[in-house]
Amino acid sequence: MAGSGTGVAQGATRGLSANATIGLFVRLKLRLIAGNLRGDLARQLGFAFTVALAVIVAAGGFFMMSLLRFGSPDLARDVGIIAFTMIFLSWAVVPLLLFGVDDTLDPAKLALFPVRSGPLTAGLFAASATGAWPLASLIVMAGAVAGVARTALGAVLGVAAVLVLFALCLVTSRAITTGLSGVLRSRRGRDLLAVSAILVVLALQIPNLMLNQGLSADPEALVGSVAAMMRWTPSGMAAHAIADGGAAGLAEVAALAVLVGLVGWLWMVALRRALVTTDASTQAGGSKVRRSRGVAGLLPDGPVAAVVAKDLKYARRDPRGRISWLAAIMVSGVISYSLTQDSELPSTLATAVGPACLGALVMGMQSANAFALDGRALWMNAVVYGSGRALRADLAGRHLAVALLAGPLIALVSIVTAILSGTPIWALPAMLTAWGLFAVALGVGAIISVLCPYTAPERLNAFTGAAPGQGGVAFAGALLAMVVSSMVALPVVVPVVLGLPWASLAALPYGLLIAWAGRRVAGHIGYARFPEILSAVSRPT
Repeated sequence: MAGSGTGVAQGATRGLSANATIGLFVRLKLRLIAGNLRGDLARQLGFAFTVALAVIVAAGGFFMMSLLRFGSPDLARDVGIIAFTMIFLSWAVVPLLLFGVDDTLDPAKLALFPVRSGPLTAGLFAASATGAWPLASLIVMAGAVAGVARTALGAVLGVAAVLVLFALCLVTSRAITTGLSGVLRSRRGRDLLAVSAILVVLALQIPNLMLNQGLSADPEALVGSVAAMMRWTPSGMAAHAIADGGAAGLAEVAALAVLVGLVGWLWMVALRRALVTTDASTQAGGSKVRRSRGVAGLLPDGPVAAVVAKDLKYARRDPRGRISWLAAIMVSGVISYSLTQDSELPSTLATAVGPACLGALVMGMQSANAFALDGRALWMNAVVYGSGRALRADLAGRHLAVALLAGPLIALVSIVTAILSGTPIWALPAMLTAWGLFAVALGVGAIISVLCPYTAPERLNAFTGAAPGQGGVAFAGALLAMVVSSMVALPVVVPVVLGLPWASLAALPYGLLIAWAGRRVAGHIGYARFPEILSAVSRPT
């Protein structure tokens, strides 16, 4: 008995081997993916939508990359360098900006596993490569082998370069998210992340601004100059190795393999540290109860005023609310500036109305998941609300809170856009049309909120933006809200865009009517399925 106990203790101390950990984590990841097919209908539809989108991206990306074979070798190499760099940067940056796409890899959930950091890193690497989107990335990069390689040796090196670059994307992404996991759980870290997101959004507009300023007179020369700047990046070396197909390409692939090992070792160090470091997000902080003030205090006492006060506090104090509004404001500003600076577009009413409406649509998307920030506290509404009318009043309060924030911002965007377009008088029709589109988005968002609700994590981190299995629901709901809002608003937006400014007078009444109708429909549907809504926004994260 004593010997048996000693053996068990030694086995527990040694833990799982690397091969066993890889197999275990891959099976767990596949089981989690398959679990999406056994959830409710919304979860199944979201999963199917995500997989279908990944298949489209993989097929389209492979086809576009393979078309490089019909271009000149230099152009194919340069485009391959830029494409590989964009994929590499996406793996490194997007998980941080979107708070991750794979919550199963959060080191905080692995702290109690009896696995050493080495085998644990190997298992996490295998799990990271399992899924629809990692496979889609690999297929898109594989298209470069068909499009960029010009020799048989180049094709062989291309297969190796693609696999090594794919491994580098995985270890870089996980090393960054693991190393910053503790910081991103703190309030200061989330605020810093919001500022970084703004900088990335602004950086993405640089190519568009360059083209608008007339730098696209020679597109091939522009592509060559951009590729030259990225030539000695890891992704640039991988694409160059495929095009070279010689000794230089072999050396570049070997250098990338060494870099994968180095970044993997840094990831292992970061993971070991994350597993034994206290999570700052779980430490309690002082709080003060303050009396409600501001615009909500001017409303008559009742459910609507209470909801307005609550949602305004969410927008001001909750990091999730602050980041959402900050992103909406910056995206609206960037869109307005970028579209109005296009030197090839004539200065018409559409140049002022279009950017303002896009900004209004982005801000209106804030209401597409209205109950998410309430989370488990939504059960109090379920206890109090005794009819669909009470739910309509709740939605009216939420819409009023969003309108109090978005209305002045839309007015500012409309005025600035009209000034940048060269005709300040267009600010009024642009403002009225954008307000109408915003009201339409509120009505559509109310219906989406009761049909496709999902959980917003209480503590934002680098690994999850929704509850496990709800990522597809979140993406599908946002896309559906954007498309339906745009379609419903066409009757009032199109005439104004075509040059009939007087039609903007009907935009706001039309939008208010749609918002009222959306709340009535959402109240009727939502009251009947309030338990399902409560369950959807209360998932553990």
